[in-house]
Amino acid sequence: MIQAQRNKYLENTVQTASPAQLLIMLCDGAIRFCRAGIEALKNHNHQDANTNLVKVQDIISEFTITLDRNAPIAEDLLRLYEYFNHRLIEANIKKTAEPAEEVLGYLIELKETWLQAAKQMNAGPNAAPVGT
Repeated sequence: MIQAQRNKYLENTVQTASPAQLLIMLCDGAIRFCRAGIEALKNHNHQDANTNLVKVQDIISEFTITLDRNAPIAEDLLRLYEYFNHRLIEANIKKTAEPAEEVLGYLIELKETWLQAAKQMNAGPNAAPVGT
């Protein structure tokens, strides 16, 4: 019963979220799964590591699919996402945490960037730039 209520809550949250909120939620998921994958690699639990690292790759694929290709930053983001996937595959194949730890750092930075961008969008065109 509690799980069903939780699932309904999550479904409602996703359905009512703005695109920026969805992007941040995906970043949260990627960070969570990346941390779990790193922990599994360190514990030599290769099955859990694979499962979690593939989930991170799936989220990064979602970033790639939904990217506005007309945006000025699109090409740079595509290269960054491709690099993330390359490093996650490397971590999975070599069974070493270092490449995934690098991606985790970038994902955390990326989330912070999206949070700042969302704040600026919500503040409107007359708001002072962040940091002033």
